[in-house]
Order: sequence, then C-alpha cells, then structure tokens
Amino acid sequence: MTDEVKISALQVMQDAPVIPVIVLHSVADAVPMARALLAGGIRMLEVTLRTTQALACIEAIAREVPEAVVGAGTVRSRADAQAAAMAGARFAVSPGYTTVLGQACCDAGLALLPGVATGSEIMLAREEGFTELKFFPALQAGGVAMLKAWSGPFFDVRFCPTGGVSLNNAADFFALPNVVCVGGSWLVPPDALAQGDWSRITQLARDSRRLRG
Repeated sequence: MTDEVKISALQVMQDAPVIPVIVLHSVADAVPMARALLAGGIRMLEVTLRTTQALACIEAIAREVPEAVVGAGTVRSRADAQAAAMAGARFAVSPGYTTVLGQACCDAGLALLPGVATGSEIMLAREEGFTELKFFPALQAGGVAMLKAWSGPFFDVRFCPTGGVSLNNAADFFALPNVVCVGGSWLVPPDALAQGDWSRITQLARDSRRLRG
C-alpha cells in the first residue's frame, strides 16, 4: 500500500468539479493520460477496475505521476480494495455499498466514496460513518429531482452524482447545495485515448474546471 498521507473522501470530492471516470485498456496510455488531465487541472483520477489492465495502469500512474492522486473505481469487494491499495490507489469508488466493503477500504487505508441509489443505502452508509456518497446511476435513479428530495431527510450528506452526467446537464446538478462534484467519463473519451489526443483531454479537463462556480 502507498506511503502517501491518507486523504478523505471529501478532499477527493472538493479538489475539482469533476472526478474523471476512466476506462483504460492499455498501460501505455495511463501515464500520458494522467499527465494530460493534470495539465488541465484535474488531480483526482478514478481508474475503474473494468479491464484486465486497470491495476497495472493504477500502478503506473502512482509511480510515474506522483502529483496526481490515483484512485480505483468499480471497487466491489475486499479483494478489489486490497489489490487497489497494493497498486498504489489512495481512494476507492464503488457502485454500491456493503459493510464488508466499507471495512475493507478502511483496513486498506483507502478513502471510500460509496455508491448509493436509495434512501436505505444512504442510511446504512451514514450509520457506518460515510457522509460523502456517490449517487449512482444518477440519471436512471432520479437525477436532480431525487437529490432535491433527499436534501431534507439527508441534510448532512453530500453527493457526487455519476452516471449520465455530462457537460450538458452538469450545471443542473451543481445548482444543488448537496452536490460537491460530479463523476464523468467525458473527460477521457475512448476516441481521444485511441488517437493519443492528449491535448484534447487537457482541454476537456480545463473546461470542466469552470463548471462549479
């Protein structure tokens, strides 16, 4: 596990308006992609565990781009949390929440941004000390209207909506007081990765920095 100073989920959320949701199939893309995002002002990088190369990509970024803070997305189990931490991840993002996963991330020294889609899931995560949550899949689970409804009973919880969030609708989410940041895959488009168009990724990162007033 990394020797870096432990960070909190709130620090991950507050660093920039958007946490990029990154899918990498080649280790060769990891470092230039991370540097491109960093050049655009995005430091928190969520590399999803959806490909066979994801852990190697996390390791490469942690080693070669220390100015960035690399995390693992799609963390679903204790084994995922342990592997991510060993690769150098400093935070984890999950599509849902279980007590076992929460404890595993704590044991591994990973800040966790757990996914929730219902009031019951929020209550479970809240009971176990998590007040910064990922709302996923945001659009399919009710979008802006759901977050507005939750602002009353869950007034002490802050959210990162992810899933269907884009440049076109991000402002609607940022208008809500319980939204700190959003998660988005649009910062690292598959075609930009395929073409090695790092300047485009840098520009998308710069554009995203202007989303939160």
